[in-house]
Amino acid sequence: MTESASSEPKAPGGIRALIAKHPTGFTVVVAAVVFVLLAAGAVFAGISVGSANSAADVTPDEVTAEQRSQPDVTPAGTSVRTCSVENFATVATFPSLVGVVTDAATGEVLWSRSGSKAASPAHIVTALTGAAALQALGPDTRISTKVIDGSTPGTIVLVGGGDPTLATTNASYYRDAPQIADLASQAMTRYEEINPGVPITQIVLDSTLWNTSDAWDSNWPERERTGGYHAYVTALMVNGDRADPTVAISPRGTDPVKSAGEAFAQAAGLPGVTFSTGAAVGTTVLAEVKSQPVSILVEQMLISGDDSLAESLARLVSKKLNLNGSASSLAQAIPSALTDAGLEDAATITITDGSGLSPKNQVPPLFVAQFMAEGASGSGAIGAAFAMLPIGGKSGDLYNRFEGDAAAASGQVAAKSGWTNQEHSLGGVVNAADGTELAFAFYAIGEGISRDARSALDNLVAGVYACGNNLSNY
Repeated sequence: MTESASSEPKAPGGIRALIAKHPTGFTVVVAAVVFVLLAAGAVFAGISVGSANSAADVTPDEVTAEQRSQPDVTPAGTSVRTCSVENFATVATFPSLVGVVTDAATGEVLWSRSGSKAASPAHIVTALTGAAALQALGPDTRISTKVIDGSTPGTIVLVGGGDPTLATTNASYYRDAPQIADLASQAMTRYEEINPGVPITQIVLDSTLWNTSDAWDSNWPERERTGGYHAYVTALMVNGDRADPTVAISPRGTDPVKSAGEAFAQAAGLPGVTFSTGAAVGTTVLAEVKSQPVSILVEQMLISGDDSLAESLARLVSKKLNLNGSASSLAQAIPSALTDAGLEDAATITITDGSGLSPKNQVPPLFVAQFMAEGASGSGAIGAAFAMLPIGGKSGDLYNRFEGDAAAASGQVAAKSGWTNQEHSLGGVVNAADGTELAFAFYAIGEGISRDARSALDNLVAGVYACGNNLSNY
C-alpha cells in the first residue's frame, strides 16, 4: 500500500517565509532602504548639477583652499588701549576740564575732552607769541632805543622802540639788558659836539611806535598791574616799569613813558629839564642802545612767564607785518606769523593779546597739542620756541612743579603753564615711560579756581606719562 499526502498545507520557504513570519519588521526595513536610496540619488544629482555648472568641472575631492573665496586684504590686528587717567581728570579741583593728548609723531588723538572746541588757554598763548616773534622778527634782531637831536635848539627826543628791558641798573631782572646810563652818556657827548654851548632844556618822549592810549586791555584785571605782573604796554619804558627793577614781581606804575624820561634825565645829569610827548622829526641819531637778541627775549619771556615782554613782542610782530601795532591787530598778526611758520590751522584761532591774560583768546586744546608736537620735531621758529620751554620739576616757572604724586614725570615734561583767576592750564610734550612722545593741552576753567589745580594738572600729566601709548580715551 502506497503512502498518502498529508492533509495540512506546507508553509512557503525562503524570503516569502521570512515575510510571512515577520511582516511588520520587513515593512520598516524596506522603507529605510528606500529612504537611503532616494537620499543618495539626490546627493549625486546635486553633484552632477554642480559639476555641470562649474567652469573647472572638478569633483568635491579636487576643490583646494586656493579655489575658495578669500578676502582681498587680511585685516591687521588692533590693540585695545587699557590705561585710564579718568581718576586724574575728574577731580573736584577742576570746575571743568577741556583737553587733549595726541601721539606727537603721528598726530593720533589718544584722549580728548572737547579737545577740538575753542577755549581760553591762558598764558600758553605766550608760546605762540614767542614762535611768532622768532618767525616774523628773526632770532637775531635787537630792539633799539634811540636819542634823536631835536628840531629846535636845546631839545632832544628819546625814542622808544618797544624794548621793555631797557634798564636803570646792572642788577636788572633782565640779564645783560641795555643800560639807560650808556644811552645818556652817548647822547650827551654827541649833543655837545654838534650843539656846543646850547644847554638841553626839553626832552620829547616818543612812544608813538603804537598808540599809547592802547596800553591796557579792558579784560585784564587791574590787580595784574598793581600786583606786579603786568605793565601798561608802551613802546618806551624802563625795567618793565617795575618799582623794583631787580625782581620779577614788583608793582608797576601808571605812566611808563614819563618814568622812562625821568630815568634818562637823571642818568644824563639834567635835573631841570622839562618833558613833552610827541614824535621825532629830526634824523640825527645822538645815541642808540640795543636789546638782547629776540631769541634771548623770547627765552626770558617763556622761562619766567613775563607778560610785559610778551605784549611788547606781540606788538612788534604786528609792526613787522605792516600792521599798526594795536591790540586789535594781534588777531591778524600772530596767526599770520604762525601760518608762515608752518601751522596750517593758525588762521582758525582767536588771539586778542600776547600774554594770554584775556579770556577772549580762543584756542582749541588740539591746536596747542599740534603746536607742541611741531615744536618737538625741532624745526623752524616753532621748534626754537619749544626748545625754550620750562622743564617740569627742573626749570623756569615749572621748577617747583611735578612733586609728590607727580614726581615720576619730573624732568620728562616740556611745557608752558598758564593761570588766571578763572583758569589754570598746561600744554606741552611729555616723554612717556614707554618712550612715546605725547603732546597735550589741558585747561581747567572755573571762576575762582584754586591754586590746587596746578598740582592736579601735574598729576594728570604724570598719569599720561605712566600710560604712554596705552592711554585709553575712557
